[in-house]
Amino acid sequence: MDQLFGMAQPGSPAAAAPHAAHKIPSGDGPYARAKHFQLVEKDLEASIAWFWKAINTGDKLDSALKDMAVVMKQRGYLTEAIDAIKSLRHLCPKQSQDSLDNILLDLYKACMNNYSLPPLNIFIGASGRTKEEIELLKQKLRKIYLGEAFHGKTMKRARSHGRKIHVSIKQETSRVLGNLAWAYMQQRNFMAAEVVYRKAQMIDPDANKACNLALCLIEQSRFADAEQVLGDVLAGRFLARDHQDGKILRKVQELLARIVAETSPHLHGGGSDQQEEEDREDDWVEREILRLLDVAVTQWGAPYRKSNRRLPVFEEISSPIGREQMAC
Repeated sequence: MDQLFGMAQPGSPAAAAPHAAHKIPSGDGPYARAKHFQLVEKDLEASIAWFWKAINTGDKLDSALKDMAVVMKQRGYLTEAIDAIKSLRHLCPKQSQDSLDNILLDLYKACMNNYSLPPLNIFIGASGRTKEEIELLKQKLRKIYLGEAFHGKTMKRARSHGRKIHVSIKQETSRVLGNLAWAYMQQRNFMAAEVVYRKAQMIDPDANKACNLALCLIEQSRFADAEQVLGDVLAGRFLARDHQDGKILRKVQELLARIVAETSPHLHGGGSDQQEEEDREDDWVEREILRLLDVAVTQWGAPYRKSNRRLPVFEEISSPIGREQMAC
């Protein structure tokens, strides 16, 4: 990364795209040059070098640090971006700390290849950053619990897939719990992951977390419980975030296929009959998936009624016993 810290010379002026022009600050300082290289020249290596110079000279330091980390992630310099934020965030104002936390969490996820659902029969091993991610997520939960999130407000504006949205404390709590559960999954701590997923679903349920909960149950060989959760998804009892209905359906089908594969008797054959037996097994698996889909829709197709039961969201954080159970 030594080459990133050298001084990059700006190229010839280029007209910024209309959507990017308002994002480039005026002037000729290091931060303005970094944004020019990032958005106009599309020279990410040069932009990183100028972001470093902006940080070193104090030119919009917090913005330079956040933007540099985002560009480093694009270039695959994940470890360098994490170390930069952790070593320099103390120089940034208090109001920037929450956004720095969010960037760190994105970088931690990227270190784990950022799968939304692992491929069948492949599970991502816990990375060296998973423990740090878990601790950071717990800190965010403590802030919510203490009323320090959203600067004391109950709602904040955010961006999701380029759209401006409003996020409530309730939604944020469920989102952070879902991320915490997924981090426990990376550590193969499925019991802790299940507890946290169920708490997240009681606060603000959605289809993606339901699929991840089903995966968690499958990893514990609790196939009937996983089928029930997937049946709830198919019955439309959970929202699919950001118009992901098709993606959710594919996840359900993949998980049902895994249940079938892990619960079906293995067929053995040899010689010239082996291919024929493999074809029969494929047909049987396909029929079983369709059967499970039909059973799920008919068995769990009744209108969803929310339960009045409510688990304490922060018992792992606020009670001594809970803290021991949730310890990494």
